Order: sequence, then C-alpha cells, then structure tokens
Amino acid sequence: MIKSVFLITACVFVSASATSQTVSDTSKAKQLTEVVIKAWQRREITRLPDEQIGFLNSGKKSEVINLAGTNANIAVKTGRQLFAKIPGVFVYDMDGSGNQLNISTRGLDPHRSWEFNIRQNGVIINSDMYGYPASHYSGPMESFEKIELIRGTGSLQYGAQFGGMINYVTKQPDTSKPFTFESINTVGSYNLLSTYNAINGKHKRLSYYAYYYRRHSNGYRDNSQSDADAQFVQLSYQFSPNLSVKAEFGRSKYLYHIPGPLNDSMFNANPTSSTRSRNYFSPDIYVPSLTVNWKLSENTKMNLTTSGVFGDRSSVQLDAFANVPDTINPLTGNYKNRQVDIDRFNSRTAEFRLLHQYSIGKLQGKLATGIVYMNNDLHRRQLGKGTTGTDYDLTLAEPGFGRDIHFKTNNIALFAENIFQINQRWTVSPGVRFESGNSKMSGTIKYYTVNPLPVTIKHNFLLAGISSQYTLNIDNTIYGGISQAYRPVIFKDIVPASTYEQIDKNLKDALGYNAEIGVRGKLLKYLQYDVSYFSILYKNRLGTLVLQDNSGQPYTYKTNIGNSRTNGIELFLQYKFPIARNLYAGVFTSSSFMNAKYINGQISTGTSNKSIVGNKVEAVPNWISRNGLDILFKGFSCSILCSYTGSTFSDALNSVTPPASGARGFTPSYSVWDFNASLRVNSYFSIRGGISNIFNKQYFTKRPTFYPGPGIWPSDGRTVYLTVGIKI
Repeated sequence: MIKSVFLITACVFVSASATSQTVSDTSKAKQLTEVVIKAWQRREITRLPDEQIGFLNSGKKSEVINLAGTNANIAVKTGRQLFAKIPGVFVYDMDGSGNQLNISTRGLDPHRSWEFNIRQNGVIINSDMYGYPASHYSGPMESFEKIELIRGTGSLQYGAQFGGMINYVTKQPDTSKPFTFESINTVGSYNLLSTYNAINGKHKRLSYYAYYYRRHSNGYRDNSQSDADAQFVQLSYQFSPNLSVKAEFGRSKYLYHIPGPLNDSMFNANPTSSTRSRNYFSPDIYVPSLTVNWKLSENTKMNLTTSGVFGDRSSVQLDAFANVPDTINPLTGNYKNRQVDIDRFNSRTAEFRLLHQYSIGKLQGKLATGIVYMNNDLHRRQLGKGTTGTDYDLTLAEPGFGRDIHFKTNNIALFAENIFQINQRWTVSPGVRFESGNSKMSGTIKYYTVNPLPVTIKHNFLLAGISSQYTLNIDNTIYGGISQAYRPVIFKDIVPASTYEQIDKNLKDALGYNAEIGVRGKLLKYLQYDVSYFSILYKNRLGTLVLQDNSGQPYTYKTNIGNSRTNGIELFLQYKFPIARNLYAGVFTSSSFMNAKYINGQISTGTSNKSIVGNKVEAVPNWISRNGLDILFKGFSCSILCSYTGSTFSDALNSVTPPASGARGFTPSYSVWDFNASLRVNSYFSIRGGISNIFNKQYFTKRPTFYPGPGIWPSDGRTVYLTVGIKI
C-alpha cells in the first residue's frame, strides 16, 4: 500500500559462547527480534518482466499501473487519473458515468479502446476482434489490482491491433486464509452510489475469488442516469506444483440513459443540457474462460486458454443531429418512433502458448510460440421501428429490422518470438505472426438491393518484427524495435449508410508498422524516467469519396482513402524524495508530443473530392501533458494533478467552423485540475476522497461521428466523491 512495513525476524544469539552451542541447546537462544523498516512503497508505475505467462516483453515499451499505489478516483474510472503517469494516453470522455474506459495511445482511435487487444487476466474481452473490436465488457475498477499496458511493438504476440495490449488484472485470493471479506463503498456528486463486495481465500489446493458490484449515478447532464452491475467468480485448483487449472466467469451490464449530442451554441449556453430524453444504451456481456498452466520441465512451460465473449449490445433511440428536436407531434399526440438496434456477440477463442528456454553453446535463448483460433458470429439487427414511448423498451412496432445481418469469422494465427541473449547486457528478439482466415457477411438490408456488397473479406498476413534491449547498468536500459501491424476491416466499414452509398468490394485491411526507441531507468537516486521516440505508419485508412455513375449521377463511395504517419515523443519523469521524518514528496510529468498527418489521400467534401495530404489526423492533439505533486505522511497520501490536452480536428478535412449540428469542427484545448487523497487507518480500514475538475472547467474531448451520436458530448464538471473500504 502507501507505506510498506516489513517485519524481518531472525534468530539472534547474543553471546559468543552461544555460537558454539548446538541448535538443541536453547538455553542461550533469544526470542525473535522485530525490525521495522519504513520506506515509500508508492510503486505506482513499474514495468512488465521480460517473460510472463508465455509472452516475451524484452525490448518493448511497457507499463504496469499498481492501483493500490494511486489516489485515482476508481469509482467512476476517471481515465486521466488512472493513466496519469502513462505518457500519451488520450482519454475520450464519452460519458461521465464510469461505465467504460475509452483510451488510445500514439494517435489511434480511442472509441471503447478498440485499437488495443483488451484482456482481463490474460483473457481476451474485445467483443468481436474482427467484427466489432470494442470492449463492451466493463468490470469495476475496484476489482482490479493492476493494469498492464504494452505498446504496439508487442502486436506480433497479441493480435491485430496497432495499439498493443491492455490487461486488467483482478485482485487475487489471499492464500494465507480460508476466508477474507472486502467491501468498498462510494458516494459522490450527481447521486453517485456504488458498492463492491468480494470474498476470497484458499482451502487446501482450491483458491477462490468472487465479487458482486452495483453502481447508480444520475449523471452530470440531464437525462444521463446510469445503473451498472457486475459479477465475477474465479476458482483455481493446484493439482501439483507444476500443474494448475483456473476457471473464471465474469459478467458486466449497465443501462445508460443517453442525453444526446449538443451543438456549439447549446454547449456554450448550458453544457449540462440534454437534447434527448428517450435514448438508452445497454450492453450485457458474459466472459467465461478456462486456463491450464503446466510446467512441463525446468525449461518448458505451457499455457492453454479457452474463452468466450457472449451477450447483447442493445439501444433504443431517436438517432438524429443535435439541432433536430425530439418533440411530440400535435396531430398524433405521440413522439416519433425510435430506432431499435441489437447486436448479439458470439465470440470464441482458443489460445495455446509454449515457452521454452534453451542454450546453444554459450548462447542463451527463450522461444515463445503459440496458436490462436477464433470463431465469431456477430448478429447485427438494426433499424428496427421501436415504440413512441419514453422508457427503455426494445419492443418493435413493426416486425423485422432494416438490417438483419450475420458477420461470421474463422481465423487462425500462429506466432513465434525468440529472445537471443547475446551477452549479459544485450538481448535481441525477432518475431513473426501469420494470420489466415475470412469474415463472411450474410443477411438482408432492406433499403439496399441494387449494388452488391462485399460478402467475404479474407485475412491473410505474414507480419514480422524485431526488438532489442541493452542494459546500461542495474538501473538503466535502452530498448527499441519495429513491428508490422494490421487492423481488419470491421462490420461497420462494409455496411452502407443509405441506398446512395456504395462500398468498395476490394476494401483493404489497414496495414503498417510501429517503431520505437527509448531509454528508461533511474538517475540521481530519486529520479525515475522513461523517454521514447515512436513512429506509426497507418496505411489504407477508410473514408468516403464522391464518384459518378454511368449516367453522370453522383454517389458516395466508401473505400480506402489514404495513409497517415504519426511521429512522437513520450516522456515520463518522476522525482520522489524525503522531506522530513515520515514525510515524502514527489513531482512528475507525463507528457507526449504527437505529429499525426496524412501523407497521401483524398476525401469527399460532400459534392467533390479534396486532397488531405498534410492535414492532421482526426482527434490527435499535438500535446498531452499531465503533471502532478504527490505527498505522503505515514498512512496518508494526496495528489494534485493538472491535465492538459491540445486542440484537435474532428475530420480529415480539418474543418474549423462547425455546422449547425455541431457534428464536425474544431475541438479546443483544455486543462483540468484534480485533487485526490487516501488514508490507510489500519490494515482493515481505508478512506479515499477527492475533487475532480476542481475549477469546474467546461470542455469536451472530441466530436464523434457515430455512437453515441454526432456532435458535442460535454465532459463532467466539478465532482466530489468519498470512498470507504473495509477488509477483514
């Protein structure tokens, strides 16, 4: 926790003559002596080990956030606080309810973190990696012990994401006791009330962990209530020191009352206002898994995980621009019929990994290899004619959906990466990944019968990469590498918005690479640092062109429009030092500079096409900088954080002046101040509290082009919370 107290005991013999006695002569022995060592144990940010459960991390940029060492507001998953010391994390505040985290790094798309391979305890939780890679599963932050993040050069081992991997690691059973109970309860602004209750322990070879969670919030804006609940069970059985089996079952569900987008004049007049009172969104997701860890020999380990993501993503809403009011028709006395959309996820994964340590002469090496099989069926039903009511109701006023489609994927991936230990300081790690599979679409789109759609998309890639690490001394390391990456064409890319839009039948998956070089470590006793340079090439970005048919009539054409490159620098500096007895302080900066531009391509302006060469990539600020001060006194700690995010554009045309709808335009820069504190009273009782957005800054982070609706989505104003925890 905040302060680490180590009890070191030893058998102490206090006379020289006692040393000559045998162990059986206890007359000269003294009682065990207790030695108390007090030190600042705030290891909020650490690095992944070079090898972990079959994955190799040597030479790659990685971070581990130890949540017990932070003062962040975990009750509502405040992203800028959780990732305060991870440079370059862009936080997309789509709603302030704490339902999900929407983050990205290095100029990628933050929508539901879908540029990452997202995992919980190593189990994939992306809803459908090839159809809709967003993560709708959302466990409570109270349940997690740490967050592991590895940047894009790790993609060869993890999968088809430019962003790399995020792994949310749940708290583990206390194996020293048969039963432990933990309860964490929070109250806060906007009628926030949440409760997390967990039990865990170990009996003989069986260990267990289970929790139940509920949260309610009225939300910062009108009509933005949110209710969430989640459950999780983990059972582990140790058959032998070399063989264990773990079964997990997680479920998350929430119902979010969507307040609707605003345009610029609405936002400036009152950012808490709402344009919708009848819009709702609710994902209900289940993630079962079974994991076998087997140490075959001193040099060989095996890991097998089978898992699934099942459930629905449902919404009922009036889908329209902010300046289109949702009013009662005076002739009928009713509202308009709402639109009902229901996605059903059926994603199954089997992942086998083998790690083998070997030597050839004086050359030491570790080989990580594996195979991943995915079988997914995304059933998308959209454009259903819903009721004219005001509550959450998926009932259809007329049978059938405007779009009723299955998107089925079969994919197999093989990967291999090897660490060559050139000498005691230097390692080189080449790797390859091969993917082969296809996604097939079938079903009906009522309004689209003229032009054929792409019905099969093939995924056949051979990707390669190499990383290296050189240890300068015990505290400092140089790392770097380059790795190819790709992002598959997903479901929404191939579905036309209207009968006037055509889809390129030869759409290409996004392809490119991540490259990075950096140095990290510790200097001058108290200074921790990590500075890196990166470059991402992102080819085959998707967009829309205006073309003409044989009769000279214009139509829109969704296709690959061009390539972009993002170059940047990521800097983390933290200086922690003692001030007086039991009093410590630390200052830090976590900053990044990104230059993300289109290097070729063109896009539709509505009536014609325009070059976008040299334009900035959407929603990529030049600067993201988080700077803070930490104070620790005995069991009390507090943090002050200032977060700055630079201005961005919402479209590839870099439009500045917003239309009446507010659906595109300039997003101004903003700075937000937060204060958080925690007090560990004893080993049983703890208190957290804080004020987010101290100066009540009115801001928004981006203008989305699709869900939850095009326009401005204001971020939360000033928020106060108090959390009380007990563990017995």
